Parts: sequence; structure tokens; C-alpha cells
Amino acid sequence: CPTPGRGARCTSARRKYLARGGLGRDARAATGCTVPAASGTGTMSLTAAPRSVRPGKAAPPTGPPGISPVVELNVGGEFYTTTVGTLRKFPGSKLAEMFSSSAKACVDLEGRFFIDRPGTYFGLILDYLRSGQLPTQHIPEVYREAQFYEIKPLVKLLEDTPQIFGEQVARKQFLLRVPGYSENLELMVRLARAEAVAARSSGVLVCVVPTEENAAFCADALRILEADKRSVIKFGPWKAAPGVHDLLDCVKMDIMAQGYQVVYKSHNEKAFSLGLSNYFYIFLFTWW
Repeated sequence: CPTPGRGARCTSARRKYLARGGLGRDARAATGCTVPAASGTGTMSLTAAPRSVRPGKAAPPTGPPGISPVVELNVGGEFYTTTVGTLRKFPGSKLAEMFSSSAKACVDLEGRFFIDRPGTYFGLILDYLRSGQLPTQHIPEVYREAQFYEIKPLVKLLEDTPQIFGEQVARKQFLLRVPGYSENLELMVRLARAEAVAARSSGVLVCVVPTEENAAFCADALRILEADKRSVIKFGPWKAAPGVHDLLDCVKMDIMAQGYQVVYKSHNEKAFSLGLSNYFYIFLFTWW
């Protein structure tokens, strides 16, 4: 269209020419566009031809398929927002494995990644992963969750806190030296429940003997109680520094941790020799 002023008419004519298929196959290929046949409305769309990828040039790195760098989490009904990098901060942890490229994602109805664990303390776990901040409250609960997610650096740091150190290193190590401690606890609960029928409370008699000498001193009393068909739970002897009341406090603590209301008091029998009440105690379970 060499003549000035005729541009509009030239453009209109060219469009009609293209719509009739006037542009040859080779010419269409040269434009880099695909021109479909005219529709009933007279409109058309241009779709860019595929571009060839230059050999030797890698695509930009991306995260695991289906996982966005920012993720919404549903942890036992509690909602959190964080990044994949935060969750995968410690590669050997179970939490990192949950968000690895090979893991099968579990999502809720809203598309949030779902973790079937108590979510109350997960925010404190995230605080540590984000900034290394240690919790100052709920230490035992966070310690339990850190163990589940296998975040070993956090587990180690929490084990150095007074709460966990005292429980794991002092108290539990002592109880490991008391023969049959766990079995005796289970037996105490079974006896208390057996005597609870139509009763507000029930008592369980225990004998606590830290040393072999204490055990010998209580032997006759134990035989008398056995002859009377009285049930007695015997703790000890053990090879550790804690004494009778230390063991009694541990028993009370562990039974109450199971949800029972229990107290203990010294017990004396008429047939007992002087001083035996220092080794015999009644644990009183209250049911209502």
C-alpha cells in the first residue's frame, strides 16, 4: 500500500485476505503464529508457536512437585503458615521427611498439609526452626513433640533444661534401679480398681525397703500379712541414694500422671514390731 492515506483500507483488505486463507503455509510459519479458520462471529485468536529450548541450559530450580515454598499446615486442628525451607531445616528429621519430594502429602479439605499430631505446641517447634528460640514454658510437652519429629538438636537442648534433666537423668535413672517398679505400679492400680466397687475410695498397702537390712527387718511382718491373705506391694531393695519417701513421691507422681487421685500415709498393724511403720504405707485412691 504505497500511497499515503490508504493505510486503513489496506489493513482492512489484508484482514479479509487472511481470513480467506490467502496467507500460504510457508508464510504463516514465518510469522510464528497459527491462524485458525474464521469462526462464525468473524473473530480469531493467535497462538504463539512453541519455542525450542536451547540445549545445555538447565531450567531454574524449583521445589518438590506440588509443594509451594510457602505452605499452610493443619496440625491436629491448629493452623500454621511457614515455608518448606523451615520445615526441612534439619534434613535427618522426620519433619523434613514429611515434606521431601518423595513423601506422599496428606491434605485436609481446604488443601492444607495435615499432620495428625497435637497442634498446641507446634508453634514453639516452629519458633525454634525459624530462629533457634528455645521455649521457656511447656518444656515437657515440647520435648515430647521434638522427639516425635526427631529434631535431634532441639531434643538435646531440651534435655539440658532443669525440667528434663531432673526427670530423665535423676528421677528416671533412680527408678531404673528399683526392681519391678513399673510392674508394681500396674499391680497397684489393678488392686485399687478391684476394691473400688460401690466404694468412694480404696487403699493399697505397700512395703518400701531401700536396703537388704530393711527387707530382713520387714520379713516377719510380710509373712503375717500373707497368712492373713492381705495384698502387699513390695518395693526394693535398690542400690541408689534416694530413700523411702523419695520412692513414695515417685509412686504418687506416676500414678497421678495416669489421672488418678491418690495420697499416701504411714500404716501400722497391731502385730507389727516397733519401727515397722517406717516401711509400710497405704496409698488411698479416691474415686468420687
